[in-house]
Amino acid sequence: MEEVSTDDAPDAIGPYSQGIIDDGQVYVSGQGPVDPQTGEVVSDDVTEQTERTLENVGAILEAAGTSLENVVHANVYVTDMDDYEAVNEVYAQYMSEPYPARAAMEVSRLPIKIAVEIEVVAGL
Repeated sequence: MEEVSTDDAPDAIGPYSQGIIDDGQVYVSGQGPVDPQTGEVVSDDVTEQTERTLENVGAILEAAGTSLENVVHANVYVTDMDDYEAVNEVYAQYMSEPYPARAAMEVSRLPIKIAVEIEVVAGL
């Protein structure tokens, strides 16, 4: 295993890595809408939160030597399923066909006060 770390995504807020490379795959830990420069949540708007979240995911993938184009699986967590359509609209702009396999679920809370968190697995 090899750790992936970049200043272009927020620091981990617990005992985990931003990403791990193992056996030709990159596993990106759940990312949220935190600006890596300020450490602050970018907005209360779920669309802006989803954009920042996917930019953070993309930065970690880039640091690993791959990109969002190589994502094979994603898990999307939202705190309100009423935001699902807005999250999907942004997600479709960042991901390319064939779209990755994916699960999406509503959760009661996330580790910080945010509306969306996304984790992915990508090929190198």
